[in-house]
Amino acid sequence: MDECIFCQIVKKEIPANIVYEDKEKLAFRDINPQAPVHILVIPKKHISSVLEMSEKEQELIGNFFSLIKEIVKKETKVKNGFRVVVNCGSDAGQAVAHLHFHLLAGRKFSWPPG
Repeated sequence: MDECIFCQIVKKEIPANIVYEDKEKLAFRDINPQAPVHILVIPKKHISSVLEMSEKEQELIGNFFSLIKEIVKKETKVKNGFRVVVNCGSDAGQAVAHLHFHLLAGRKFSWPPG
């Protein structure tokens, strides 16, 4: 997926403000933040969306919540909560066709979203 912006970030072809990286996962600050803290957490392997995950990839993605918990403790001063969002498809607001989790914190959120 040479044209995928997140794949380009993984390959270090495009700079990003990275807050975490290991062999399978990458987390970086969103360039268009929707909250004081807005971090994107992605698999390094290109997976287009939740609907495209294999069973093996589902296990990897399940581990993302442990990473999100670490990031919340390290990168935020969360007192009353945070939000994790995964959009699937253009009607849901998925702008980049690479599975990603939005970690949002630092302000009060309303419900329902969007």
